Amino acid sequence: MLYRHKAVQGALLLMFFAASFSAPAQKSEKHKLKEKYANLPEVIWRDRGDVQKLDLLYGAGGKEHAPDPNDTFTFEKEDMNGTSPKFEMKDSSGVRWKVKLGAEPQAETAATRLLWAAGYFVDEDYFLPELKVEGLTSLSRGPKSEVQPGGIVRNVRLKRKDKENKKTGNWDWDKNPFVGTREFNGLRVMMALINNWDLKTVNNAIYVADGERRYEASDVGASFGKTGNSITRSKSDLNGYEKSRFIEKTTPTEVEFLLHSRPFILSAVNVPNYVGRTRMEGIVKHIPREDAKWLGGILGKLSEKQIRDCFRAGGYSDDDVEEYTQDVLKRIAELNAL
Repeated sequence: MLYRHKAVQGALLLMFFAASFSAPAQKSEKHKLKEKYANLPEVIWRDRGDVQKLDLLYGAGGKEHAPDPNDTFTFEKEDMNGTSPKFEMKDSSGVRWKVKLGAEPQAETAATRLLWAAGYFVDEDYFLPELKVEGLTSLSRGPKSEVQPGGIVRNVRLKRKDKENKKTGNWDWDKNPFVGTREFNGLRVMMALINNWDLKTVNNAIYVADGERRYEASDVGASFGKTGNSITRSKSDLNGYEKSRFIEKTTPTEVEFLLHSRPFILSAVNVPNYVGRTRMEGIVKHIPREDAKWLGGILGKLSEKQIRDCFRAGGYSDDDVEEYTQDVLKRIAELNAL
């Protein structure tokens, strides 16, 4: 009986392997989308023309796409991706929005406007100090106080979901079609300028829109604070941002910016995380001096009012708007002094 049992097991294993090799592999939905749009041109930057005419209070989506705070919004589902509490909803016109709560909404709203002004692709983000959502009673993530009675949430970022834009995947800082280009190096400088310390691949998206594949830094909420390890870093922290160094060192041909992200070496129990965070710090190193100056030239055309509008759009207080504006202007001046 034992031999017969082993023989049956062997036959079943053979049948399983035969079926595995003979059956065609099922392609994932993302893989199918990748193949479908493989021949479209790839872009990471666009000349905005006269940047002084850009409306940075409303950003990439403009005033016409801005949500009406008095509209009727209906809860659809909670979004469990990432670390910030999020959910999806739709307005009375059927437009869908992804709402983010927590520490990132203000910083992310301001950061997308600066990135857009510099020529990079961003989400259509808007900040609301208060929002009422029908059907929203609680969220499984974040403190219970995030959702008030009646579906009231405060200090939220709304990301407009355009059904015409299709996400086809993520892109990597080290492996993408733009490595070595001036435009890509400019994006690396932008990450240092806004102190974005969370440069994971999952935070970079490829979208298909208007017949092209657009490479976007799509989650920039870990910005405008202090870079550092998991204990010292912060988001939307004016004091941490203004005390941070921007340029670490220069050579006749290169610039290295300062971005801390990895944990203490003695606490690096999670080796993949330590390696990944070390790699992030390298993203803002060895940038050609001329490419950094090129970006500074673009940002230098922005008026003080436009930069203020970035932070006004993020719902910061008047005092914080002014201080953040002066800090950003100082960093732009450092780029142009290279």
